[in-house]
Amino acid sequence: MPTIKSLLAQAADSLATISSSPTLDAEVLLCQVLGKARPYLRAWCDQAVSEAQLQEFQQLWQQRLQGRPIAYLTGQREFWSRDFLVTPDVLIPRPDTELLIELGLKLIPPGAEWNIIDLGTGSGIIAITIAAERPNARLTAVDRSLEALQVARQNAGRHHIQNIQFHQSDWFRQVPAQRFQLVISNPPYIAEHDWHLQHGDVRFEPQSALIAGDQGLSDIKAIAETAKNWLVAGGWLLIEHGYDQETAVQAIFTASGYQQVQTERDLSGQPRVTCGQLQT
Repeated sequence: MPTIKSLLAQAADSLATISSSPTLDAEVLLCQVLGKARPYLRAWCDQAVSEAQLQEFQQLWQQRLQGRPIAYLTGQREFWSRDFLVTPDVLIPRPDTELLIELGLKLIPPGAEWNIIDLGTGSGIIAITIAAERPNARLTAVDRSLEALQVARQNAGRHHIQNIQFHQSDWFRQVPAQRFQLVISNPPYIAEHDWHLQHGDVRFEPQSALIAGDQGLSDIKAIAETAKNWLVAGGWLLIEHGYDQETAVQAIFTASGYQQVQTERDLSGQPRVTCGQLQT
């Protein structure tokens, strides 16, 4: 039987053809099989794996070679220093979305009992993170997908979050009548024929959570217009969008009557989140 060291070397060498981090991919997958943390791989690098472990690892390895995302193979992804359950029914959490949460937390005073809604919650990373960081806030998390909501509920339970209500809803349509101080969303914003859809992890992610009509702007337009009826006077709207949509999204916000419209850049320096305040 191969040792941990030789198996990792072989896997990393082949994964280099499809991954920018082949060694890390191989280590993460082997840790999944062994039920161990990564330091174990170095401490016991000369340990042989069993036949059953080898077969399980090779299955995961082959799926990764076909491009299947690591997060779907392991069933989890770290976000904001928390581990979240991830399935093919939800988008894979990405660091870019942390900007959306950072901006939201800056707006929410510590201890404030704000009503906040997360539209298109997916795995629940936005609502759960804000609920954890602002425990006096009342979160509402909605998604059209019942399967996505099941994942979000599991994640809320995993992190012992109780100040969230979940609703299956097409944006605001099935949400109980109320007013919010903050509407936050990472909606679909990729145009139908965008070349990005044919590359990387997005090939395996739910298309309904990625693609929007009108060059990727239709859902952003719908949210910006409808949110006015759900926000308190002076309430805020925060939306994540594509790197090339800054001008269009700002125009949508302005046309919908929001003030103080501005766009913030992500860690890569790309325009990523636009915010606006409802007139007081």
